[in-house]
Amino acid sequence: MSVPILSIAEMRSWEAATWEAGIRFKEVIARVGQALAARIQGLTGNADRILILAGRGNNGADARAAVAHLGSRTVDLLEVSDPMQALPAWNAARRRRPDLVVDALFGIGLNRALDPAWCGFIESVNASGVRVLSVDVPSGIDADTGRHWGAVIRADLTVTVGAPKRGLLASEAWSSVGRLEVIRDVGLLGEPAGSDDRNWVLDADFAGWPLRRDVAGNKGDFGRVVVLAGSPGYTGAGILSLRAASRARPGLLAALVPESIHAVVSGQVPSAMVHPFAPSHPLLEKASAILAGPGLADPELPEAWRREVIRLWSEFPGVLVLDASSLAWIADAPVRSAEAGPRVITPHPGEAARMLGVSASEVQSDRPAALRRLATRWNALVILKGHQTLVGEGGGRLWVNSSGNPGLAQGGTGDVLAGFLSGLLAQPALRTRWAEAAAYGVWEHGRTADHLEAERRNWNAEDLADAIGA
Repeated sequence: MSVPILSIAEMRSWEAATWEAGIRFKEVIARVGQALAARIQGLTGNADRILILAGRGNNGADARAAVAHLGSRTVDLLEVSDPMQALPAWNAARRRRPDLVVDALFGIGLNRALDPAWCGFIESVNASGVRVLSVDVPSGIDADTGRHWGAVIRADLTVTVGAPKRGLLASEAWSSVGRLEVIRDVGLLGEPAGSDDRNWVLDADFAGWPLRRDVAGNKGDFGRVVVLAGSPGYTGAGILSLRAASRARPGLLAALVPESIHAVVSGQVPSAMVHPFAPSHPLLEKASAILAGPGLADPELPEAWRREVIRLWSEFPGVLVLDASSLAWIADAPVRSAEAGPRVITPHPGEAARMLGVSASEVQSDRPAALRRLATRWNALVILKGHQTLVGEGGGRLWVNSSGNPGLAQGGTGDVLAGFLSGLLAQPALRTRWAEAAAYGVWEHGRTADHLEAERRNWNAEDLADAIGA
């Protein structure tokens, strides 16, 4: 199950309850060490050299416990309690060209400004150019706020223990944290109590997805998707969204496109029924989900498109997913009818800022608050895209997505996400779990990107559309 985001005090309380129950500190350290070693092995080869920088705190103990489990790898363990004394040993170890540095200098207990010697040591690690894995938190960071105490390790990967700490999700900490992963099963007692409204998604959350299909099911059982997308100069966005929608395996897939690009789109997606757009087209009334937006950016696009999307927003009884250009069209949409179905909007930070009338930096400074404002204003499930994509509504828990990588920062990947989501949300079996299905779609989108990143040096949105859901 997903895990709550914890403050330092909440993490300490969870640990205290564990020790009071009779679980030994050394047992937890040993389990963390084993899990940490497994992650280090996944990042390195058998002949690689690992340099561990171990401080006096608990994360230093975690790193030391990993050493016995690192097999054939060469391990240099550098004890660092005084940065000035440790500097010559660090410089000598760096000259041996380690393949990975494990940062275990400071943990969540750091609560004071670092002196110049420590700042200099940390900056020397950053300047080395070697990949860094930080244990629990990057050394020097405030685990509650994400701010640093004078200097902070810039990690490529942070492996945090038990649950994510609140500061690791602050936008100002992202460049220091790198990719964030959680070592979940470390022997701490029960489930932590968190006051944050966000939950960190774990891979295990979607172990049963996609859901099983009835052996006697037919295409009528799995929903109908209609995609309103594409325009001259923006044809690719519509094609990508259609390809991705088909990967979610709805029963039927159709598209309404400008007549000028009809032949192009119909030739690219054989599984879709492609028709020239017309208001109140009969296909719309048969749909269980509609996606509108990808590629509808042509400034000469007829006003009928905008009017039709507003009508659908107000009246359509199925799931309506709005992406890209269509998000601007609902600014003054009328109140939805009682028969209107669920609504999903998928803004990136810039689009969210325009919808709220604020700056993108204001959105990024408090992404949960921005999502809540969007969800409340438009009474919709919001997918606020970007690093650690958020999924949620106006109240209750928010999902913080844990998958994905910077390779998604290229044109077309958002169209793939919108298409895949619409293909999922069209399926009647998911109608009662539609918010969870949306969170799964976001996670699967990022997971596919992670597989592509591991397999090849270069990949693009077309590769993503072809691979998603595999």
